Amino acid sequence: MQVLAFALAFLAGALVAIQIGSNTRLKEAAGEPLPALIISSSIGVVALAVALLVSREPWPPLAKLGAAPLSAWLGGLLGAGYAVVTVVLARHLGAATLVALVVTGQLVCSVLLDHFAVIGFEARPATFGRMAGGALLLGGVFLIWKF
Repeated sequence: MQVLAFALAFLAGALVAIQIGSNTRLKEAAGEPLPALIISSSIGVVALAVALLVSREPWPPLAKLGAAPLSAWLGGLLGAGYAVVTVVLARHLGAATLVALVVTGQLVCSVLLDHFAVIGFEARPATFGRMAGGALLLGGVFLIWKF
């Protein structure tokens, strides 16, 4: 089961790189980033709505959604910010440098989220190995960017 989880996570990462390129192409066709991202996000919302209908998952009661902590509502806002930044920087940095920076930022932030047990994550200390992994990724960013 863990091999499948690793493979799916790897695939999700690959899809992010493809998504950045696709959104950048749409930005170039639209002429501006925000209209392109609204179109792209709308397609995603429609796809998720179809998936919800096909899976027949029930919609949660509004009272249950209203009880969610503030941090639960940040995902869409943060995703929009991520999309704008990647679409604007994609051509300037190139796919490899951009994704290396994004992944490194994700890892460093994740180590901190685990260490301080915030936004629903269980405490996992920022061990030497985890910090060394972050440092190695920073070194990888430099190598990808310069060479």
